[in-house]
Amino acid sequence: MPLSLEAKGITKAFPGVLANDHVDFQLEKGKIHALLGENGAGKTTLMNILYGLYRPDEGQIFVDGTSVRLNSPNDAIKLGIGMVHQHFMLVPVMTVAENMMLGTESVKKGTGWWGPLSFLDRRRVEKDTRHLSEKYNLNVDPTIPVHMLPVGVQQRVEILKALYRKADILILDEPTAVLTPQEAEELFVIMRSLRDQGVSIIFITHKLKEVFAVADRITVMRAGKVVGHTTPAEATESLLASMMVGREVLLTVKKGPAHPTETVLDVQDLQVKDERGLLAVRNATFQVRQGEVLGIAGVQGNGQTELVEALTGLRKPEAGHVLMAGNDITNDSPRKILETGVSHIPEDRRKRGLVLSYSIADNMVLCTYYKPPFARGVIMFQEAINAQAKRLVKEFDVRAPSIYTQAGTLSGGNQQKVIVARELSRPYNLLVAAQPTRGLDVGSIEFIHKRVIEQRDAGHAVLLVSAELDEILSLSDRVAVMYKGEIIGVVPIEEATRENIGLLMAGITTEKEVTHA
Repeated sequence: MPLSLEAKGITKAFPGVLANDHVDFQLEKGKIHALLGENGAGKTTLMNILYGLYRPDEGQIFVDGTSVRLNSPNDAIKLGIGMVHQHFMLVPVMTVAENMMLGTESVKKGTGWWGPLSFLDRRRVEKDTRHLSEKYNLNVDPTIPVHMLPVGVQQRVEILKALYRKADILILDEPTAVLTPQEAEELFVIMRSLRDQGVSIIFITHKLKEVFAVADRITVMRAGKVVGHTTPAEATESLLASMMVGREVLLTVKKGPAHPTETVLDVQDLQVKDERGLLAVRNATFQVRQGEVLGIAGVQGNGQTELVEALTGLRKPEAGHVLMAGNDITNDSPRKILETGVSHIPEDRRKRGLVLSYSIADNMVLCTYYKPPFARGVIMFQEAINAQAKRLVKEFDVRAPSIYTQAGTLSGGNQQKVIVARELSRPYNLLVAAQPTRGLDVGSIEFIHKRVIEQRDAGHAVLLVSAELDEILSLSDRVAVMYKGEIIGVVPIEEATRENIGLLMAGITTEKEVTHA
């Protein structure tokens, strides 16, 4: 099979980190090649090199058998290489078509009494975008502003941008990290369609099920090196997980029965509006007890985000009450709520969980920096802060050059570990964990799942909000389902199945499930 793209002996070092260590990689024409690895394994660095964002210290790159030198993304684009980044590179206030032509503006000529004129040819770009959208079954309206599109459709716009620039090699960097399961399935259909029309795809992921769903070949990286190549037919989830992590990984959660006691969180008829002023949470009523995990399942966008923000003081409810150990905290500030014994792992770690320009050490004490032993009055004690960070970095396996490393430079998995370490290392009664493993690799997921169960078994109450149904079913002792802002059923884990929880997620209720609410 002829090769679209080949990398030989790629090496790239950053201060304190050897990101790529003599990496070899081959992409066959018209194939989907999955690149697997833990967060920080070197996958994205390699792809940034193949897209011209980084220059390798050593090694060669070949496109269609010809050695090339990529000094910038423009060089890659000219050679037919397109990349869709994990964090989208779109201008929200512009339309889809306007985003298409950024950097490749299409103009038409005209004349005025003062001389020749040039205009942006939006109609031509809209026509070309519609044609591409129909050709590849992407279903995108080029006239709509990007900020009005769901995340899954924005993903399609990024793919369209690459195709508009005539890419026949497509790099997708963690494309499902911000997608719901339904949006991910739609993306896989699109990827297969692109492959069948001759596009070669590199699919960077750490989700094993996705690899088996869509890949033709698999390459696994660990600690900057390629540790193996295989195919979905030859591999198993356990084999790929052990290749990624370097040890056997438990893909199922080991836990004993829950022993719940007193109610810690009592939510009564809560109503919360979203940014548009529409009611996102409708009369939500539920309780979370000591020694149990209550999982909230639901397709993303059914009020889960607004619910968590109301519980943690980030959004004011319109009506209803939130009681913490019997005390009404409904309209308290985030700091006051944290001080009542609430720990919060937010769903958006970069926006809500970290100050990206701060060091790991400073992020570890964001909730306690003003308290002893880290401060007395206005005086902060950096030695105590650093000692805390060194202990937590070791305990929670945060992989970074030092505790002084900026949080924004860490991989997603290590950023999440910083947050988990901070939130579990201070006194609390209730852990609110929103999408705690979103975008994480199997090793990090195993680690965080183990910690959640440890907290439950230590007598803490845990409220788990996740769009991953497998995660909900693995960790929860009871499952509450949100649909259009309502808790439409609460099911004991003994009675919960993918089928009955899936029906509730689609808004289909039976008398049995409703009686558990």
